[in-house]
Amino acid sequence: MNATIPGPDGKPRCQWCKAAPEFFAYHDAEWGYPVGDDRRLFEKICLEGFQSGLSWCTILAKRENFRAVFHGFDFNKVALFTERDVEHLLKNAGIIRHRGKIEAVVNNARRAQEMVAREGSLAAFFWRYEPDPAQLPVPQTVTTSPESVALSKALKKLGWKFVGPTTAYAFMQAMGLINDHAEGCVIRAEVEKARSGFKRP
Repeated sequence: MNATIPGPDGKPRCQWCKAAPEFFAYHDAEWGYPVGDDRRLFEKICLEGFQSGLSWCTILAKRENFRAVFHGFDFNKVALFTERDVEHLLKNAGIIRHRGKIEAVVNNARRAQEMVAREGSLAAFFWRYEPDPAQLPVPQTVTTSPESVALSKALKKLGWKFVGPTTAYAFMQAMGLINDHAEGCVIRAEVEKARSGFKRP
């Protein structure tokens, strides 16, 4: 199976882009670029949790709704949510109405506050799990890694929820802790350039 498909401009992109037209923009501008912003890191780990058992297409289509109801994923605001807020969100058809996943976001917001108090930032903690690029498997051939297993275990020990090894690996792919763009993908070099210039927290 080919690892790439032609993009809208005829240049090769990762094959998973063919699943939905809106994937091309997300793939080209976001996926795999290194992120050091705590709010974006928190958003992504939460959205990956919501994706569990679903397609990323579903989550991406509802992302703006998620951002609206969770105050742009400002974890200091989400940490103040009450049971009444959860009940309200369960009636919102614009998001995934799954009690466990919604409650996990509120719980994880509180854990994020604790992490910032202890580590200085979420980024300082997450980037500790960046693997050695030389040790990575062929892009997009695995769904977990020793690092994602370690990250998942560490988060769970700290009380985070919906952060299994597969979720952690998808988070690492998306937030640029690894460059998992296919070898022939035109964006791979762009991401590698961004990673080389990224200042690790």
